[in-house]
Amino acid sequence: MTGEDTKHLPLKDLHTAADARFGAFAGWSMPLTYPAGVMKEHLHTREHAGLFDISHMKLFEVSGSAAAALLNRACPLDAVALEISQSKYTFFLNEAAGIIDDLIVTRLGDERFMVVANAGNAVTDEKHLRALAEDFDAKVDALDRVFLAIQGPEAWAALARAGIETGSLLFMHGIEPRQNWFMSRSGYTGEDGFEIGLPEADARNLVAKLLEDERVLWIGLAARDSLRLEAGLCLHGQDITPEIDPASAGLMWAIPKDVRASGSFIGADALRAIVERGAAQKRVGLKPEGRQPVRAGAALFDADGNPAGHVTSGGFGPSAGHPVAIGYVHTALAKPGTKLFADVRGTKIPIEINPLPFTPHRYRKG
Repeated sequence: MTGEDTKHLPLKDLHTAADARFGAFAGWSMPLTYPAGVMKEHLHTREHAGLFDISHMKLFEVSGSAAAALLNRACPLDAVALEISQSKYTFFLNEAAGIIDDLIVTRLGDERFMVVANAGNAVTDEKHLRALAEDFDAKVDALDRVFLAIQGPEAWAALARAGIETGSLLFMHGIEPRQNWFMSRSGYTGEDGFEIGLPEADARNLVAKLLEDERVLWIGLAARDSLRLEAGLCLHGQDITPEIDPASAGLMWAIPKDVRASGSFIGADALRAIVERGAAQKRVGLKPEGRQPVRAGAALFDADGNPAGHVTSGGFGPSAGHPVAIGYVHTALAKPGTKLFADVRGTKIPIEINPLPFTPHRYRKG
């Protein structure tokens, strides 16, 4: 992708003023780190509140009398069963049950839903959903919003100080607190946190208020990655791809039992066949021995030197205090405590299958 094709965040000037170091991600120029550095940004989010600009992600509103039916076709989901304001983690699958993207769908009304999609897949997702919508009485609108996330144990308090009450909003729910605003309580860090999609002028006001609070710090993409890795959460394009199905990825918990059994979503037959015969590989947590991180792409071997799988994400976990990784191994090996070896530039590093997450989730569920 050439520099001219690179997309820039609407609040780019604020990140530049905050001395962000930018890098390319999914076609966007994104703040990777700020002067505090990745380690401090990571720990600050776990201890206080981290502010993330996630405007590279896309919000779609799906509406109409057949909006739920459209989503049930596009995703392994029972959209009708969602209560108003309830959110659900789900996916777009292809006919082979490969994950085109993972998403969060929130029911806003009887015939209105919000879909949050990943940056790298926003164009693909929009085309996919619009093509499917032609067979349904449903409309797909891509919203032009700045999208912010504030994550960490003091996120709610910082928002309250900025004039935004969050008390009634529970984990995996989303509301429209003001006109053209969408606010959800989920997160990609394992901490309690919120995502707010809002017009640019409102976003600038909110950011200014939040950054007056010493508990709030801008956090870049590098710490976002280490936070989600410790929390055992998938990155689409690495840990889940159109070649990987939800059974192999350990994500069948996201599909309701009746939908698994009789849903008519795209990829349903393929997924049922995979579940019936058993997935050949499984996604697992991996803990390398020592201090050297094992990165994505490293091959995994068993004690006899036989290929055992590969690493899809890896780095250092500042809160865990040791390197952390996620990868895929042959199903027979996918038991916590199994000892393997990772090939890092010709050196075999001992690595053990470790339960996910590496740091406990601290969502506010009640």
